[in-house]
Amino acid sequence: MFKPKAKVSRRGLLQFGGALALGLTPLARAEATVRFERSIGFHNLHTGENLTRTYWAAGAYVPEALTEIDAILRDWRTGDVHPMEPELLDFLHDLRLAMDSSEPFHVISGYRSPKTNAKLAAASSGVAKKSLHMRGMAIDVSLPGRELADLRQAAIDLQRGGVGFYPKSGFIHVDIGRVRSW
Repeated sequence: MFKPKAKVSRRGLLQFGGALALGLTPLARAEATVRFERSIGFHNLHTGENLTRTYWAAGAYVPEALTEIDAILRDWRTGDVHPMEPELLDFLHDLRLAMDSSEPFHVISGYRSPKTNAKLAAASSGVAKKSLHMRGMAIDVSLPGRELADLRQAAIDLQRGGVGFYPKSGFIHVDIGRVRSW
């Protein structure tokens, strides 16, 4: 389920209104708008599906957008859908901004059902038996047009959770667990 985390404060509204009244440049206005809207894009490499949605607007998460995001990030092996944590989406949103990209993330793995995770863990020591993927708190991605090492470093710099680096497989893992990297 979604959990509203942020609300537009009176101060934030006054700052935004002041910026508009002062006639800031379009770029400055766009930067101010980022505070009031968060969008994200995904390309699921396994299903071929694409989705770009504003998932947070006017101080709240957008339930319909979260539902669509949950669907594209489903366990592609079983079809199981699970709610992805909005905090993970915020992490990805900020990561894409840090990378100065408007490209959709290429998704290798979003949600993983316990059945899928157990199968993967049995086949590889690199898969955690209690993976945060099973709780909608982790995702494996790449970002077109950006070096994987740069994406990893930007994610580490954000200090928002775990960051794993898998250059041979062409992705990074990000999660909203404790801050760590491997």
